[in-house]
Amino acid sequence: MSLKALRDALPAYAADQEQNLITLSEEQLLSEQQKWGCFLACAYATGQAPLIVALESEAAARMTPAARMAAKSAATLMAMNTVYYSAVNQLSNHDYRGQPPGLAMTALSQSDVDKIDFELWALAVSAVRQCGVCLNVHEAELHKRHVTLERVQAALRIAAVTSAVAAVLAIESAAP
Repeated sequence: MSLKALRDALPAYAADQEQNLITLSEEQLLSEQQKWGCFLACAYATGQAPLIVALESEAAARMTPAARMAAKSAATLMAMNTVYYSAVNQLSNHDYRGQPPGLAMTALSQSDVDKIDFELWALAVSAVRQCGVCLNVHEAELHKRHVTLERVQAALRIAAVTSAVAAVLAIESAAP
């Protein structure tokens, strides 16, 4: 399924999401790779197969195979990190916060894509997975690399809309 077919198949109550997909797919704040990597990593984070298929189809023409693989790495790394760091941050016993996590995270030093691209994707997935600790870590890394607030917001908008479209798909698949 193409992204256009997915947009066209959205029900009337999701008209805002259809418009948001159009607007975000045309936005110019992020490079094509940054933008489509955000979409793709967020789609993976939602686990919604129709959304993943549509965005993989769209990203294939805009991203190298290595960059698409890096988006998968960002999604899976953040699936682990958002659970761990969110849990540690929620524990009343703050002693865990100072302990090393003991988890492999070599994908953070991804060399197949620019560090800013990977950080934008990790930030977007952190938003989808709602981990404040991870959001702050990746935003600080982007800030340190002089990424503008507008570009960070663009990644967050992509995360929000991708998550909303995934919610529509889940609602529709559960409907009688």
